[in-house]
Amino acid sequence: METITERSAKKTNGFLILVLFILLFAADFLLFLTAIKQHMPQLAWIIIPLTIFLSVSINGFFIIQPNDSRVLLLFGKYKGTVKDSGFWWINPFIKGRRVSLRIRNFNSEKIKVNDLHGNPIEIAAVVVWRVVSSARAVFDVENYEQFVAIQSETAIRSLASEYPYDTNEGEKESLRSSPTEVAENLRKQLQQRLEISGVEVVEARITHLAYAQEIAQAMLRRQQAQAIVAARFKIVEGAVGMVQQALQSLSEQKIINLDEERKAQMVNNLMVALVADREAQPVINTGTIYQ
Repeated sequence: METITERSAKKTNGFLILVLFILLFAADFLLFLTAIKQHMPQLAWIIIPLTIFLSVSINGFFIIQPNDSRVLLLFGKYKGTVKDSGFWWINPFIKGRRVSLRIRNFNSEKIKVNDLHGNPIEIAAVVVWRVVSSARAVFDVENYEQFVAIQSETAIRSLASEYPYDTNEGEKESLRSSPTEVAENLRKQLQQRLEISGVEVVEARITHLAYAQEIAQAMLRRQQAQAIVAARFKIVEGAVGMVQQALQSLSEQKIINLDEERKAQMVNNLMVALVADREAQPVINTGTIYQ
């Protein structure tokens, strides 16, 4: 497939040509009045061609707004692109196609796909893009806006299959825990796919991420269980440190001398009091642990 290389089109300042047209129209009108008053039909050979020329040439005027462009075609041949804002005049036989260079958003629909582990998830993203090559957007793809939409959804599906929904043991990145890395990966994939259409991807980010309804409850219970286990682990880790510090303080300050059996009993009581999910009930021991 032939790839179009964008180039700047030749154009003329519209105000200068407008002044020239006004002068030619005035001259044409004076010739017309002279031909009528002085009965000079031979002037028609000048008046008629000049009138036709001016009538056709006036179609060469056009205006380019900021962040706008016009792709020019002359009998099917690409003649260049005009991106400079202002009032211009070109060959009136050239046809122009307007292409906006403004930044635009594409909000994808919620797509149901499988993540890296095969879990069905719902995902959606927003893509911020703009046209940087008007010629390629017009000539290299059929409809560049539709092309952006289709390729964006394809890239989102591909991205979802590369990451797990959430981080498991041994995994560093996931769709939920690494939004910055995932967004950058999505932007790069989109830029690679949309390069042919002359489109630049400014930003791409996930806007919706959730488990599919059929597994949402099961995954919620799994997340709750993982949270409980993690919390228990922290509690036990903290309790061990507190018990170790308590025994060390008692030994250093010589408050009480404990043998190994008494230490074991104290460790047991402290761990129960610190780790239990209920309030400890004090028990008064009037004897000893040996009776």
